[in-house]
Amino acid sequence: MPAFADIIVSPIQSGVLLITLNRPQARNALRTQLLSELADALDQAASDEAVRAVVLSGGPSVFAAGADIKEMAELDMVGTLTDPRQAFRNRIDRFPKPLLAAVNGFALGGGCELAMQADIIIAGDNARFGQPEINLGIIPGAGGTQRLIRAVGKSLAMKLVLSGEMLDAHAALAAGLVAEITLPELTIERALQLAKVIAAKPPLAVRLAKEALLKAFETSLESGLNLERKAYNLLAATEDRREGIAAFMEKRKPTFTGR
Repeated sequence: MPAFADIIVSPIQSGVLLITLNRPQARNALRTQLLSELADALDQAASDEAVRAVVLSGGPSVFAAGADIKEMAELDMVGTLTDPRQAFRNRIDRFPKPLLAAVNGFALGGGCELAMQADIIIAGDNARFGQPEINLGIIPGAGGTQRLIRAVGKSLAMKLVLSGEMLDAHAALAAGLVAEITLPELTIERALQLAKVIAAKPPLAVRLAKEALLKAFETSLESGLNLERKAYNLLAATEDRREGIAAFMEKRKPTFTGR
């Protein structure tokens, strides 16, 4: 991995790569450079066979308090139409491996949208989620209206987006926005632990499972079931399937190779 300024990429451990947003002085505000670096790091992780899962963290105190308001203030309508940040967001969306977000403190605006781009959110009990863009005379512009309503339902999403109010960690868990709550000092550790569990599973099956699950948001039940069955059939030809069945029969731990 090359040197980055706005993110820290830690060494791979047990198939898991930890990426930490690194603008603490700005509460990890998501400026263009940060999103560019994050997209680059994930592109490289996607092509690295040693990486089987990624944990994205903002550190112990804050995930990301939102977009960089100074950058936003400089953009007129034409500027927003040509803003490169959406292209970086699209690249993050295309990351094919499991992506977990370890969220402590604020995940607001663009920060909440970034957390929702992850497949699994582990939250510290001090986490706060929200889309407060309405207070600036705008609306969420990086997926907030679409992902939030899919995650928590119409009524709660409407409340959060239209009022700009925040959702605490326990309410986020009850609404289905996050998967687990931990003590803040254990959030990153728990996310890494879960990522290592996932990284030990057969990579092809994990990748196709993620793809099938995400398609459920976009297709009819019939189309989703067809996609699921095709993925299931494809996996029947893999070495990992044979290894998994053999290990089960022989009562031993399987060794998956991604083939």
